[in-house]
Amino acid sequence: MSGTLPKSFEKTYTVTDDLAVHFMGEESPPVLSTPALLLWMEMTSRESIKELLGPGQDTVGVGVTLKHLAATPVGAQVRVVSRLMKIEGRIYSLEIEAFDETEKIGEATHQRAAVTMAKFAERVRAKMKPA
Repeated sequence: MSGTLPKSFEKTYTVTDDLAVHFMGEESPPVLSTPALLLWMEMTSRESIKELLGPGQDTVGVGVTLKHLAATPVGAQVRVVSRLMKIEGRIYSLEIEAFDETEKIGEATHQRAAVTMAKFAERVRAKMKPA
């Protein structure tokens, strides 16, 4: 890989009812859950570095620090921006921000490890119990 890192990568998602939390009471409408925000951040980051991988490789998440800064209602659009900051061996370090139509709603640092999918699948299968 050359000495320059790729530019930022972004993707837009829509908050749907199945991704919202409903336990805030009748006073508050449903809002985007933190696990859903994390999923979007992880998937956007994964997609952002795919072009850097070799054949038969993918990445898996190995670390994350997330701040969910603001609530976003069902129906709103969320733009997730992932920036590759550093590569150390097979570890990719990214910074991620998420914005709804009004404000920044989240920020995270995320590490992903490159894996060879055949070896990864073999390790997972070894842990599976026979049906």
